[in-house]
Amino acid sequence: MAERRYRRIMLKLSGEAMQGDQAYGIDARTVDYVAERVAEVVALGVQVGAVIGGGNIWRGETATHTGMDRATADYMGMLATVLNALALQNGLERRGVQTRVQTAITMAEVAEPYIRRRAIRHLEKGRVVIFACGTGNPFFTTDTAAALRSLEIGAEVLLMAKNRVDGVYDRDPHRYPEARRFRELSYQEALQRGLQVMDSTALALCMDNRLPIIVFDLREPTNLRRIVCGAEVGTLIT
Repeated sequence: MAERRYRRIMLKLSGEAMQGDQAYGIDARTVDYVAERVAEVVALGVQVGAVIGGGNIWRGETATHTGMDRATADYMGMLATVLNALALQNGLERRGVQTRVQTAITMAEVAEPYIRRRAIRHLEKGRVVIFACGTGNPFFTTDTAAALRSLEIGAEVLLMAKNRVDGVYDRDPHRYPEARRFRELSYQEALQRGLQVMDSTALALCMDNRLPIIVFDLREPTNLRRIVCGAEVGTLIT
């Protein structure tokens, strides 16, 4: 295995990444699997930040279709991300990886408030920092939070972990077997094609600040380790 290419990364995990094959909630075996993958790259000396969604527990956008106020639904979704963050923290610490959860909404009994300089200091000490509650504001997704926190902590790359999709395709590969996977894309092309890599606000933020994005399949056990060591995996957006 080559030496690591990245010193500091941001890993974006969807809430669905925590539910495994279940229809809802947090699957303990899946959490252990994700924690193991993260622990492997920490052992290489990589500083890891992580932003996690809450879609396995609550989807604010779906709730608005039943008449719920959008801001209220989004705040409920932020709380769901805390449950996922604490589960991942537990999985990592059982593997001896020091971890801190920082939340954009203050809840001092279970996590630290998000403070940029403190987060950077944790990373410098080799601790994984999990950022929960998105940006702390309704109407913004956890994709946007991942882009924002990446820039704030000086991450060199944003890694978008997907389930059962090994990159960005020109159409849904599950529905269209002839779908073509892109090895590399520009930000502008991803926006113009509407490829649903992430929400447009997050993608524009990465584009404006030249933050590279790698979309990859987390279910392949070696992918994360290969990426941080410089291998071409998934789709690079730059």
